Amino acid sequence: MTDGVYTEFERGTDGPKVILTGVDGSESSWRAVAYAAGLARRQKALLAVVYVQPPLAGAAAFGAPVGELTREVAQELADEIRDTAEKLRGVFEVRWEFHTLHGDPYLGLVQAADELKADAVVVGASEQAGHRIVGSVAVRLVKAGRWPVTVVP
Repeated sequence: MTDGVYTEFERGTDGPKVILTGVDGSESSWRAVAYAAGLARRQKALLAVVYVQPPLAGAAAFGAPVGELTREVAQELADEIRDTAEKLRGVFEVRWEFHTLHGDPYLGLVQAADELKADAVVVGASEQAGHRIVGSVAVRLVKAGRWPVTVVP
């Protein structure tokens, strides 16, 4: 706020229109998707589920088909989300989209949140011990301070 005038962009709506959640196949990311789906249903918002295909450093040197592997993971995640949504049809209705990007998970989620004009971001807590030192994707999103971020344990 500057001189009593709001300088941030106001979308002119009550409540969120897009809730973005990141999924990577970990248990905490699936809990985040479930939590975000409940929020999206109650708020009548779009649920944007995002998987960022990480670069697999060194895998190409061993002849591993890196691109194919990450595409398979993305397809499996999308299929699991689609199957769950189909099972819950009529009981738990939520509009959702699945997006996949390539690169650093933090930067990918930031890019997706910006492009989709996300009103909130929901992610799972990191399950990797090293993130306590370096900082997890969740911590980096919170520190960015650009959206309300919910971290689901």
